[in-house]
Amino acid sequence: MATLRDIQRRITAVKSTMQITKAMKMVAASKLRKAQTRMLEMRPYSDKMKAVLSSLAGSGGELHPLLVQRPQQNVEILVLTSDRGLCSAFNTNIMKVAEKFIAERKGENYSIKISAVGKKAAEYLKRRNIELRNSWTGLSGKLVYSDVRNISNDLIENYTAGAMDEVYVIYNTFKTVMNQEVIVSKLMPMEPPQQSDESEDEPMSFIYEPSQQEIMSQLLPKNVEVQIFRALLESQASEEAARMTAMENATQSANDMINRLTLQYNKARQASITAELMDIVGGVEALKG
Repeated sequence: MATLRDIQRRITAVKSTMQITKAMKMVAASKLRKAQTRMLEMRPYSDKMKAVLSSLAGSGGELHPLLVQRPQQNVEILVLTSDRGLCSAFNTNIMKVAEKFIAERKGENYSIKISAVGKKAAEYLKRRNIELRNSWTGLSGKLVYSDVRNISNDLIENYTAGAMDEVYVIYNTFKTVMNQEVIVSKLMPMEPPQQSDESEDEPMSFIYEPSQQEIMSQLLPKNVEVQIFRALLESQASEEAARMTAMENATQSANDMINRLTLQYNKARQASITAELMDIVGGVEALKG
């Protein structure tokens, strides 16, 4: 049975842990506000750019290498995770979806290559002896657009060189503070919007100034950068939300543990006092006798 001193030490240790989790929750909440603001500002721009270029792609044929539809043989997957842990199942959920996606594509005899953003993805794949084509780390909480340009340039160069036929990005999209959803989004090649079978409208025609090819050559690589940047911002906001929730749960668990240990301490202390009183009473009775 634990002594009073042992229980007191455990209470002190858990209180120290609770202070740390409280501080980490406050830090995550502060980072979340900043990340969420950047993410919400980026969403309309990203969605509109993708919609416009998707419509142009439907009327532009294959005026740019990023629009070329090739037979699906080589598939590239870009997995976005965090550099740090203590964010509940944030990274685990991403890797589960990634593994499922890889298994499905390998079942269809595709050649799979994987790139990763974040240390957790690199470590996860390394433990399973899965080779990474490329990886980028140190972006969590320090994301700047130049980093996004490096990632997009790498993917675009490999795609236009024919080393990849399709590129997908897997990441956590931010829904609410309590809810983040892992999605798989096709990055390249860009596809025209799908039209319903009931629609009989003729495709829209556009007037280009400057030329259509020049517009495509400028905007299509830019769109890849924007979509990767948006995915990274979504992932960053989701990471901080998951970490804040995890630290809140950890703080509550620590508080519950302190209450249980305090109750255990009080019971043990009461038992000790009762035993001492019994010894005193026994001694008095012995003296009387």
